[in-house]
Amino acid sequence: MPFIPHDLGRQGEMTAVTYLLEKGYRILYRNYRYRRNEIDIVAADKQTLCFIEVKTRSSDTKGHPLEAVTPEKQKEIIKAASAYLAALPAPEPDCRFDVIAIIAHSLANGRIKKFELEHITNAFMA
Repeated sequence: MPFIPHDLGRQGEMTAVTYLLEKGYRILYRNYRYRRNEIDIVAADKQTLCFIEVKTRSSDTKGHPLEAVTPEKQKEIIKAASAYLAALPAPEPDCRFDVIAIIAHSLANGRIKKFELEHITNAFMA
């Protein structure tokens, strides 16, 4: 069964949320939008606020999902994170930018069943 890109991305984000919850993160916001920029997941890892980009692919034949988080994409995420932080009461918490790369190998009943997941903490800096 072929993956539909939008559905695959949504399933990848759900897989990432499950992974993060199992690791003890608290999910604060999903799909935070600021103008045309978006952060897939905003989560708390203990006292650190994490802005997490999730990239999901059905294979790495066209490149690893991590390669899709280009410097331009990083700038977009940083803009959205700045807007998110501006709405918080002071002082700003410690923050970091993470990337979760998922390669989905099988889909059953519309859900990712077999996958590889790589979580890069502090993947880039603002």
